[in-house]
Amino acid sequence: MTALIYTLGVVVFVLGVIASIALHELGHMVPAKRFGIKVTQYFVGFGSTIWSVKRGETEYGIKSIPLGGYVKLVGMLPPERRDGVAADPHEVRATSTGLFTQLVSDARHAEHELIEDDDLERLFYRKPWWQKLIVMAGGPLVNVAIAVVLFAVVLMGFGALTPTTTVQAVSDCAITDAEAGRACTDADPVTPAKQAGLQPGDRFVSFNGERITSWEQLSGLIRANGDREARLVVDRDGREVSADVPTAVLARTSLDDPQRTEKVGFLGVTPTETMQRQGPGAVVDVMSEQVAATASAIAHLPVRMVEVTKAAFGAERPADGPISVVGASRVAGELVTVDEPSWAERAQRLLALLASLNLFLALFNFIPLLPLDGGHIAGALWEAVRRGWARLRRRPDPGYVDVARMLPVAYVVGGILMVMSVILIYADIVNPVSIS
Repeated sequence: MTALIYTLGVVVFVLGVIASIALHELGHMVPAKRFGIKVTQYFVGFGSTIWSVKRGETEYGIKSIPLGGYVKLVGMLPPERRDGVAADPHEVRATSTGLFTQLVSDARHAEHELIEDDDLERLFYRKPWWQKLIVMAGGPLVNVAIAVVLFAVVLMGFGALTPTTTVQAVSDCAITDAEAGRACTDADPVTPAKQAGLQPGDRFVSFNGERITSWEQLSGLIRANGDREARLVVDRDGREVSADVPTAVLARTSLDDPQRTEKVGFLGVTPTETMQRQGPGAVVDVMSEQVAATASAIAHLPVRMVEVTKAAFGAERPADGPISVVGASRVAGELVTVDEPSWAERAQRLLALLASLNLFLALFNFIPLLPLDGGHIAGALWEAVRRGWARLRRRPDPGYVDVARMLPVAYVVGGILMVMSVILIYADIVNPVSIS
């Protein structure tokens, strides 16, 4: 039964990835068609075609390798400019002055060899900069929207484990966060909660006369109390029990910066957690945290890839390092089987994983380098700046930005991404990340 559930988790996750890719490409195609850009292909996946159908001028289909997708927008690359003037789009000069120069020329030729005269005003590069911006940002923004919706379902629909004011456990000894997890010794001081006689099941009523309504409020009061005496009132089986005890001072993780510690008041109780539905504010908070964490992960990706490469050849694999879709699929299988969760918990875990994946795809695609969407977004914004500056100075319109000049960068970046993908997939097969 466990193997069947594991397989189901993997299949559902893969289908979710395919749906995310399809919606990403729709985010490009829909505005492109609205702006009159000619769209000849819409495919999910790469490799050989499994199925396709043509509707109007656009061929829709599915390919064999579900690791991406694409929309063919005609005229992404402009024709070569000669002496400041654009060449005829049907005539793209061949060249042999260098490898990259030839590749750029070939790319222009492939882009324009099938263009008909009626298509000239429908070419992508001839559209206003703001239309290009909307078309290219549409895909990543769809992924952002998917992440928001999925996190909203997870937090507002299913809920989140939320600490309550009821005690789940009382610690026997007062030790710092850095020592957390070790057994108590005779040399360790007894916790204030133990001294006060607190018991599991006690519900805090007040702390130093202040009525307690949430664990966050109680935790703040305890931390701010230092080593001063505290008046505790708890509800125990329907009756109020009070006690006076000085809180201890320990080095604990800062709430503002998890990387540093600070000396604060300590009582020694662990709260009971219950699943509670959250409001829109919680979705905003989680999105903010996830955006910051994802941006940091992308910024440190080159360093983390070195760790993954070493892990692929026998070194220990960091549990928080990057993984491929293959690795994420294995994680999805484990998420729905580890700890024998309920079906609601399984759905919640898969949705959260898909939300995180969509957010990563969005932010990664915003990197301003070709062949990523961000490269075309940067080109559109630069075109807006150039044309706006020319208008201010009453100079001639400089025209479109020739993104084809950045194709050598695109080839290098594309090659790097392919190598990274191969390494990640290989590492996920021979030395996978495990959450169990």
